Formats: sequence, structure tokens, C-alpha cells
Amino acid sequence: MKKYISMMAMALMLSWGFTACDVETDEKPGGTNIQNMCGYWDISVSQIDESGNVVYAPDELFGIEGAPLFTFNTASNSTTQMWIDDQGEFWNFKFLVDIDYAAGTFKATDVPYNDDMREIAAAIAAGQTVDEDGNPLVADKATITDGKIFFGGGKNIHGVATDSISFVITFTDDPYGAKYGYAKHLVTGVRHFGFTE
Repeated sequence: MKKYISMMAMALMLSWGFTACDVETDEKPGGTNIQNMCGYWDISVSQIDESGNVVYAPDELFGIEGAPLFTFNTASNSTTQMWIDDQGEFWNFKFLVDIDYAAGTFKATDVPYNDDMREIAAAIAAGQTVDEDGNPLVADKATITDGKIFFGGGKNIHGVATDSISFVITFTDDPYGAKYGYAKHLVTGVRHFGFTE
């Protein structure tokens, strides 16, 4: 008899387990307001002159090829801004850019390009002009122009059609432009494929 009671108890517990996993709503999980512009990108960085001519290919000066770049929505799920973040692989930038979602374009003008620069900019705005050592405070900034995501406009290393990204970026603290004869950085890439390439 003990055997039957144990089996009944086990069957009852299993039935509770299956009903506990039932979907309680018909609500479907959704994406963000700018989900098509968000993603993980594999980028390369060239250096260009003022006319847009390539001065250094990605493998020639800084050697930035296949580096990660992330674009993602804001906490408020804005339809007019997104974050852009190079994960410290290029210039250690992470800042908000203005977007036109319908056109797939983005830009930024003179934006403090990481947390340190935003902290310095806030100190300057509060009236602080020098640091603790007496050095003048300067919040270095970045400008992005010609930012565009081309939906279905690229191919990954395996030849599969995917989205691509392109933008021109400058930094106020770039000491190499005058030394090496370039004016801007051209960043191009494709959406990360997910497999080791």
C-alpha cells in the first residue's frame, strides 16, 4: 500500500510541476524601439584625409580589423538616440549619438566620448577649471559624421548577406593625425555573424 501512496504522491507532484509552467498571458516579448540599428558589429578602421581618400588601410597604422563595436538603445528606449561603444578596442569610447531610425543614420557633434570625459565636462560646467595638480581641465570630445547602417548591405566573411555599418569619427585628443598625415578615422563593418570566423 505504501508503494501505491508514493506513486500517487509522485504523480501529483509531477502534474503540479507541469501546470506551474503554463503560460499565464498571451503577451509576446518585444524588441526595442530601434532594434534594427542595435547590434554587435565587427569593424575595421582606416585613416582618411579631408576629402575621404584612404591614407592608411586598417592593417597599416593601428591594425584595427575585426574589432567589436556595439550599438544599443537607451534606458528610456529613445527613438532619437542610441549608444555606441567600442569596448575599449579602438579609442575607448562610449557615448550617445543622435539617430534617424527611418533612414538608418546617426551622428554626434563634440560629445565627451567616455565616462571620464563626461565627468570632466561636468566639472567644467560647474565652474572648475583646473585639476588637483593645477593642470587645466579639458574634456576631450568626439564627432561622428556620415553614420549609416545599411540593412542587408554587407556580406560577412562567409559571403552571407548581413547589415553593415559605416561612419567617420574624429577625436579632439588625437595626437597622430598631424604626425601621420590623416584627418579622420573611417569605421566600417558588418553585423557580427556569431561563429568564429
